Amino acid sequence: MKLGYTVQLWREGDQYIAHAMPLDVASSGATPAKARTALTEAVDLFLKTAQKAGTLEQVLEETGYTRGVRGWLSPKWLKTEKAAALVAV
Repeated sequence: MKLGYTVQLWREGDQYIAHAMPLDVASSGATPAKARTALTEAVDLFLKTAQKAGTLEQVLEETGYTRGVRGWLSPKWLKTEKAAALVAV
């Protein structure tokens, strides 16, 4: 079964962070490509672990996936945007 997810990628210092939404799994690497590869491995391990524990269906439902005719459907993102918050210093 294929399970779709959205990837966010950003830089923190000398590392790149890749984050899978809505699964909330993240990994890092020295380059964007290495971070993305590490994320793919992390998502695979996360899903296999949930499946082995018998909690995969629950995890998918809690993260917004719905069961479709051909498998699980990821949430439909309406918009991705940047925002800012005021922080007192």
